[in-house]
Amino acid sequence: MSGSAEMDLRFPIGLLFLLLGAILTVFGVMTNTDPAMYLPSAGVNINLVWGIVLIGFGLVMTGLALRATMRRTRRGV
Repeated sequence: MSGSAEMDLRFPIGLLFLLLGAILTVFGVMTNTDPAMYLPSAGVNINLVWGIVLIGFGLVMTGLALRATMRRTRRGV
């Protein structure tokens, strides 16, 4: 197999979610001082909450991809 065929799909997906989560988290932190912006969501900073959730999911996906790569390397495949 070529090198690109062996790449785990979870790795780029994890990086994508990490990037999107970081953007949402930064936006949520920067707009945290504007309470009128979050009145429709019952005062919850939804950007900050979902940014943290996306970062967590991205870390899980990236971690699973790295773990699979380490196992594959250890077995010599």
